This record gives sequence, C-alpha cells and structure tokens, in this order.
Amino acid sequence: MPADRFDRATPPVAPTSPGLVVDEQGRGTFAVAAPRARAVDLCLRQGAAEHRQRLRHYDGGLHWDHVTGMTPGTRYGLRVDGPWDPGSGMLANPRKLLLDPWARGVSHSSPLLSAFFPFEVDAMLDRRDEVPQRSEVDSGDSAVWSVVVDDAFDWQDDLRPMVDWGATVLYELHVKGFTRLHPELPPEQRGTYAGLGHPAVTGYLRDLGVTSIELLPIHAAMDEPHLTRLGLTNYWGYSTMSYFAPEPSLATAAAQQAGAQAVLEEVKTMVRRLHEAGFEVILDVVYNHTAEGGGDGPSLSLRGLDNLEYYWTDHGVPQDVTGTGGTLGPRSVHTMDLVLASLRYWVQEVHVDGFRFDLATTLGRDDRGFRADHPLLRAIVTDPVLRDVKLIAEPWDVGTGGWQTGNFPAPFAEWNDAFRDDVRAFWLADRAARERTGEPGIGGVRDLATRLAGSSDMFTRQDPPGLPEGRSLRAPWASINYVTAHDGFTLRDLTAYESKHNEANGEDNRDGTSDNRSFHHGHEGELPPGDPRREEIEAARRRTARSVLATLLLASGTPMLTAGDERGRTQRGNNNAYCQDNEISWVDWRRTAAAERLRATVVRLLQLRGEHPQLRAPHFLRPADPEQLDAGQIAWFDETGAPMAHEEWMDPARHVLVMLRPAVHGREGAEHLLVILSGAAEATEVRLPEAPWPQGAAKVLLDTALESPEDLPPGPVGDRTVTVAPGGVVVLGIAP
Repeated sequence: MPADRFDRATPPVAPTSPGLVVDEQGRGTFAVAAPRARAVDLCLRQGAAEHRQRLRHYDGGLHWDHVTGMTPGTRYGLRVDGPWDPGSGMLANPRKLLLDPWARGVSHSSPLLSAFFPFEVDAMLDRRDEVPQRSEVDSGDSAVWSVVVDDAFDWQDDLRPMVDWGATVLYELHVKGFTRLHPELPPEQRGTYAGLGHPAVTGYLRDLGVTSIELLPIHAAMDEPHLTRLGLTNYWGYSTMSYFAPEPSLATAAAQQAGAQAVLEEVKTMVRRLHEAGFEVILDVVYNHTAEGGGDGPSLSLRGLDNLEYYWTDHGVPQDVTGTGGTLGPRSVHTMDLVLASLRYWVQEVHVDGFRFDLATTLGRDDRGFRADHPLLRAIVTDPVLRDVKLIAEPWDVGTGGWQTGNFPAPFAEWNDAFRDDVRAFWLADRAARERTGEPGIGGVRDLATRLAGSSDMFTRQDPPGLPEGRSLRAPWASINYVTAHDGFTLRDLTAYESKHNEANGEDNRDGTSDNRSFHHGHEGELPPGDPRREEIEAARRRTARSVLATLLLASGTPMLTAGDERGRTQRGNNNAYCQDNEISWVDWRRTAAAERLRATVVRLLQLRGEHPQLRAPHFLRPADPEQLDAGQIAWFDETGAPMAHEEWMDPARHVLVMLRPAVHGREGAEHLLVILSGAAEATEVRLPEAPWPQGAAKVLLDTALESPEDLPPGPVGDRTVTVAPGGVVVLGIAP
C-alpha cells in the first residue's frame, strides 16, 4: 500500500467505534469516546520518552485520528484536556496518563499511587481540600500503560465443550488461590494461569466431576484507597481497571517480564487446556463499577476521559448502588458499547464459554429502577455472539429495589440466594436456634422442598399469561443453586462458627454480613486437641457438611460448588476474605483423611447426579401420579411413609422430609430415587412409602452418617425401614 495513503494530511475514513484498528505494520486508526473532552492526546512511550499526538478529528462523541507505528508491544496512553469542575463531576486533568478503555494489554500491575488521583491528596490518599484542587503531579512515569497486542494465537483446533445446562456443575475458584499451594505444580506455575491449566489441576477437577470452571475476576484490576491505607489488596479482583486486558499478576513471572503479549497468551493457553480437559470457562465480570470508585477515587481511565459519560451521576454527584462509592452508567451508549465489545472479545478471541455478571441488577437500571427489558440486557441476550454462551446473573445490588432474583430475562441463569438461605436455615440455623432455645428456628421443610424442586416459585413468576399448563419460558437450570460462594463462610466454617471473625481485614470486624445462618455444633471455632468434646463435635460437623452437599447436588437446578469446600477448607471464621491474599483464602491441598473422605462424598454425589437423569429434569416438576410415575414428577412423604399432609407442611417443628424422584422410563438400569433428609436432633426411623408406590428392593446409595461412601454396607434394605442419623441424609435407589 503506498505510504502517502496514510499521510496525516489525508483525512482517513472515520471509525464507527472506539479502539485501535491497525494492519501488520501498525498503521490504521485509533478512536476513543470522550464527548465532553476539548482535546485528547495519544501518548506513545518510547524508552523514557513520551511522544504525544493530538487526535484531530471528532465525530459522534469519538476523538480519532490516523496512527502509525502501533505494532505489538507498543506502550501508549491518553491525556485529556477538558473542564475542571468537580462540583459538576468534570474531572479532566491532562497531567494524568489514562488507560485506553479498549486496550487488550496493560504494561504491569501497580499499587494505587497518589499520582493517579486527579486532585491533590495527602499521604493517606485522602483528598486534601473540601473543594478538590487539580493535581499538578504528572503520572506518566508511574502509570499503567496500555499495550498493543497481537490477537493471533495457535488454538490447535480448540473446541468449546458446550456442556448442556442440564448437565452443568459449576465450580467457583480463584486462579491464584486454587493453585498457590498445589504440591504437584512446578513452583513457577503456582498461583498462575499456567498452573490452572496444568494436568495436575485439570485431572483433579475431572476426577471430582465438575463441568464448568467459574473464575473470579481476571480483568486487570487495581486496589481501592482504603485497602492501600491498610496495607491490603483486593485479592478477589472486583476492582476492574480494564475490561479487555487480563490481570498481569496472575501470570507466571516469566510472562510478566516478557510483557502483555505473553500474559495474554498464557491466559489463552489456560483456556485451551481447560477445554482439552472438557471444562467450560466462565468469567466473573464486574461491569457495575470500576477501580476508580466514587468521587474520591483515582483517574485511571474512564473518569479522566469523561466522568459524566461513563458513570452514573446526579448533577455531578456519584450514585452508588454497588456499595463501592460509584456506579458504571448503563444508560450511556458508549458504556453499553464498551460492555458489549468486552464480552464479545473474551468470547471470540479468548474462547471463554460464558459470564457471571457481578451485581447484575445494576446493568438493568434506569432512573426508575430495574427493568428486565433494559436495552443493555436485551442487547446481551440477543447478540449473535453472546446468546450462545452461558449467562449468569448475580441478581441484586444494594440500591432501592435491588433484589431481583427470578426477574432476569431468558436465557439468563441466576444465583439463587433463596436456595442458599433456605438450605442453611434447615441444616444449620434452625438447629442452632433449637439448641439455644428449644424452640423451632427459621428452617422449615416447606421451603426446603421448594428449593429441592427447582424454585419454580421464583423462576416462573415472570411468565406471560396464556402459556399452556405446565409450560414456562425458563427451566430449573435457571436456578444456580449454591450454599457457599467466594463471599461468606466456607462450608467448613458454616459448621464451626456462628459469628464472623474478620479482624484480619482491618475494620474491627465491622465488615461482612452477620446473617450467616450457621451452626457451630456446640463450640465456636476450632477445638483444642485435648478437648473431650472434640471428636463428637467434629464428627457432627462433618456429617452436616455432607448433608448440605447432598442437598445441593441432588436438588433440581444447576449446582455450584466453591473451591475447597470438598476438602473442608476453612477461612478461620472470616466471611469477607476479599482482601486476604494468604493462607486464609488459598486452598489447602494437604491430603488429610477428613479431606479425602469429604472429596469422595462429593465425587459420589456427582456420580449419582450423572447416573439419574430425573435429577436433571428439563422442566419444572409436577406432583407425582402414583398410577403413572415419570421423571418429570416429584412426591413428598413423612417419616411414616404417608404422603405429606397440608398441616405437616405448615408445622415448624417438622424436621424430616422424604423426596421421591421417579425413574426415567425405558432407560436401562433406571431406578426411582428416594432421598430422606433429617434435621432432627435424634436418629429417626423412616418407613419407605407403601403401594402403589415402588415395591422393588431398595438399596442405600449414600448415607451421610458414614464418613466415606466406600463404607456403605452391601445388600438391599430388608424391612422397608431406614434409620437416619441426626442431621443426616440417606439416598435410596428403588427398582421400578
């Protein structure tokens, strides 16, 4: 192509969207959305020197120009000249080097520095003056720079696993926390993307039986001011700096040293290897706020470009429905364009299989509140790239009307907090209340049954009128069933603590929820080795953990496990370990007998789920017809074998529930499943249902009274009665 084709005197064709578009020689166009900026400079870093190029053209909110020399590895940034009027939310400061919001790579990970703030701050990063004064400190020498990368990669015929929703088992993990202490990883790969793709890790996950790996955020991030003051970091990563670039600190030291290209390729290699092992990769994404926080935060990118365009403000005052001080504005077309382009990039170029949207209610807000038909949500579910990947909403935020579980449009699935709360209430909070007062607590069999059956009370309520009976726009898989997640107690801590112990977070134990719905089984925390109660209490805790896992993995819906729960991981009572990048948060891989037995229980439960398709019914369940049982039905009984009566559902003192899931007709080896759940304080004799219910020989498939599924005695149940341990679950298979 002739060189004069790109002469700066020749106006190029205007780009229609932001970003850098160049050929192999680094020639093309660059554009950035900043409608209120008077001028934008593109700054190139060459050694210690910075070369600036004014973007001369402006169209439709985009500042743009022709560029040359933008080859892979080039470091660049932006400087903005514009109004300085903090009272109106205008914070342009040309002394601040800003990230390109569409950059695919960043130069390095950085702590939060005072030079990054648009106004003057003191040593504690607090604003010096009530009326902010524009900072005259230039951030160029300390800033994180955007880096040009080459998206070409050898995917080696990579294929997406395309796991059907009905077969999906989610496993939430942190890249560093899951691999940092893994003894079978090479030391240089521990805590990294490369470590997560290592055969020692993928083999463990395959043996466990999960299908889809949900990664805590891996977008490039930066710590918040209050954590910097405390000498802590945002370990979880919910403090996004760039929606395209991966976080460098999670890459190997060699990749970090080599630069942004190597970091991106390590991420892609991780995805490819997880796919080769059969796993989907789901990214936790944070499009509701950024590392720039609220009005007292730094200018890293969007705030310095055009604060009013990208953030939700009211007459210049930041609006906070996220609990972080600020909110990304889903009303702006430029913000929506950024979100959609970021999602498409991770699907098309990094081959991820879906997303979990943090505080997703925020993405559907306008001035009147949440709308399921919000333009951004509609754009996501109808986008030709995004509509075929898994979409998971965390269906709440902290604003008015923020709780929206069950209200997101299909094909979104949603974290089901009611499942979490009701399962915890039955197995933990109710038992804790009875131990303290002798009176029934908050957990009842009615709510537990609703969650076991797929939560149709929540996921069918948005169905339009006129649908045929039994039909819904959604399916049970839309309910992401979970009992623990990254925030809150681990499963082990649910059984060992009733109060949070977050002192290590530096906020005098004020942070984190106090609504834990947990049960310490008679002692707060770990018991000393010589305590005479230790063996009994620890055995009860382990049994409760197994029963909770059985409830989770045998319920209708999509189960999600939290990494390490299958090994009894503890956070020592910390229920908000977002800032603990240490052994509090990292998975403990020591092969203790207790850890291996609990893991074996999870493996067996997932085998049962895979072997019994009635547990994965594609439609919401109907009451069972004793004359014609099929896998789309469900039936409930009490401990006498009689069908549950209306008054029994209302009885707060009832702690035993029997669930029948009929077999799939015509399937070889098909069997009915009978699941007995007992929150009673004493062992309970349960009689199996009488005719016309199943009469075939019943065999015990799982008993949470046993430390390991390998301890099951052989042979069928002899006299049609089963003894269920206090706080226990027994699963029986019955031939049709």
